[in-house]
Amino acid sequence: MRFAGTENYVATEDLTVAVNAAIRLERPLLVKGEPGTGKTVLAEEIAAALKAPLITWHIKSTTKAQQGLYEYDAVSRLRDSQLGDPRVSDIAHYIKRGKLWEAFVSPERPVLLIDEIDKADIEFPNDLLLELDRMEFHVYETGETIRAVRRPVMIITSNNEKELPDAFLRRCFFHYIRFPDAETMQAIVEVHFPGIKKRLMEEALRLFFEVREVPGIKKKPSTSELLDWLKLLVAEDIGPEVLRERDPRKLIPPLHGALLKNEQDVSLFEKLAFMVRRESR
Repeated sequence: MRFAGTENYVATEDLTVAVNAAIRLERPLLVKGEPGTGKTVLAEEIAAALKAPLITWHIKSTTKAQQGLYEYDAVSRLRDSQLGDPRVSDIAHYIKRGKLWEAFVSPERPVLLIDEIDKADIEFPNDLLLELDRMEFHVYETGETIRAVRRPVMIITSNNEKELPDAFLRRCFFHYIRFPDAETMQAIVEVHFPGIKKRLMEEALRLFFEVREVPGIKKKPSTSELLDWLKLLVAEDIGPEVLRERDPRKLIPPLHGALLKNEQDVSLFEKLAFMVRRESR
């Protein structure tokens, strides 16, 4: 099983090396990077490239590690017992399989995505150490042990909202997705907009990287936001000459709502435009 990118995903050489190293070592691939750099999509494209089923576990602040294994619905069983439901004799009926259980018993080697692990409680990664090491867990209610048929290809993403425990990091192969340079970004754009006019793409990329480099900007636009912006530019038939406009009153990019995602950054660009107008008098 080797990953070399797909038609829909431009993978840099260091990323493909990291993915294949994690597959070879049979260790989880921990992927970090700015939001919007394609960490989640990476797992989807690995599954597509390897022709493997994708199992996704989206982590929230309230997610517990046990939910990835299984959940026992004792409340439903108590209710059914009060109603005289014969199903109460089969406790397995009240066991809900988690995403790890699904991955362990999958007939094909799956790709398991644990998405945004840093959103959960700090103890969440540590609570999964034993299961990740042994690829098995015990179901106490039924007395059975669930063992992985084959070790899944595991992709774990993090936005660096909090530090992950050292014991967890030791079990992972780590890769940081650097923000694409202009050449890589052009390749990404051409994948998503194969017929885009070259001048429009060049001007859009120039302006996009200028926005990212504005001092004091709070939320730099990401790759996904660039693609959204380009989609709007094409739909609205906005030409490259509009993006090249140097009129101080139009310092904010057209359709800037796709790039600037908070009022502080919009206000920053408005102040810059005001300063440029005042200096040009």
